[in-house]
Amino acid sequence: MEEQLQRLPAEQLFQNELDALIAAEKDPVPTGWRMSPRSVRTYICGGKVGNMEITPKYIGHERLVEIAIATLVTDRALLLIGEPGTAKSWLSEHLTAAINGDSTKVIQGTAGTTEEQIRYSWNYAMLIANGPSREAMLKSPVFHAMETGTIARLEEISRCASEVQDALISILSEKRISVPELNMEVPAKKGFSVIATANTRDKGVNEMSAALKRRFNIVVLPAPADLESEMDIVRTRVAQLSAGLDLNAALPESEVIEKVCTIFRELRSGETCDRSQKVKPTSGVLSTAEAISLLCNSMSLAGSFGNGRISDEDLAAGLLGAVIKDEEKDNVAWKEYLENVMKKRGSHWSGLYKACRGLL
Repeated sequence: MEEQLQRLPAEQLFQNELDALIAAEKDPVPTGWRMSPRSVRTYICGGKVGNMEITPKYIGHERLVEIAIATLVTDRALLLIGEPGTAKSWLSEHLTAAINGDSTKVIQGTAGTTEEQIRYSWNYAMLIANGPSREAMLKSPVFHAMETGTIARLEEISRCASEVQDALISILSEKRISVPELNMEVPAKKGFSVIATANTRDKGVNEMSAALKRRFNIVVLPAPADLESEMDIVRTRVAQLSAGLDLNAALPESEVIEKVCTIFRELRSGETCDRSQKVKPTSGVLSTAEAISLLCNSMSLAGSFGNGRISDEDLAAGLLGAVIKDEEKDNVAWKEYLENVMKKRGSHWSGLYKACRGLL
């Protein structure tokens, strides 16, 4: 049955690694946790336990991971902030998978998220028939996390309206949910916490109040510091994602990954990697996550309609869709980049340049 699912949660995908870390545990384990903070760090950053290699789930500053884990040992919630594609959600999922073995208590923040989705709502048929009761309650992921002493995840908190965000203040302060309809309060068990994520590109959409920010320990996840780091992240994630898909294509070669990451970094920063030339940036984010998606899509094109190896034409098709988000502005920037940067890089880039020009 699992083979028919499009995406398994982290605790199932990496169950062998989690089981090995739990079996080899020698350090103190906090209440409500399945393994020690050291073991959680090993699971996230990679390492070795016994004869098993633990694959790194987050490639970046290990100290930031340690701060995030240490925060969850305390009674403070954790807020992960960063540009799109800096693995906020990915890190959040793997932290909860390692700590609780359940990463599925998730609220996706949107403009339509309501306070009931943070706290609780009701089965209105049962409510009308029998009045308020525990059986008629529809508990939110946060409510379930409080009852079980586990961690709830709130994605894109800055997309939620201010009054919805503020529903968290009393929960994070008092560590209990009041249910006035039943004249009761539900206290949180030890181990309860919340991991929220916020996108810096959404700053100002629904700015978090100072009162709410004080309830979180904030960890800022930076974009990859250099080209090599970004290539490592892309290479690892493409291999992981493609393993669960029927793409019928070989993994992208280092040269292909380098070209995609170079183009994204240059259009993102507004200058070439060697800082010798200014580049007109595009309106899109061009994040590491988009580079991963682009390469998976190129693999799909190569496997479905090519010879199974990513060609310049496959790559060009993906680049066009990723770069041009605003037809008027981005078309100009992309054409200038092709003529002023890519064309001048010689034979090594000529195939990709011609394929990109052919689609304009």
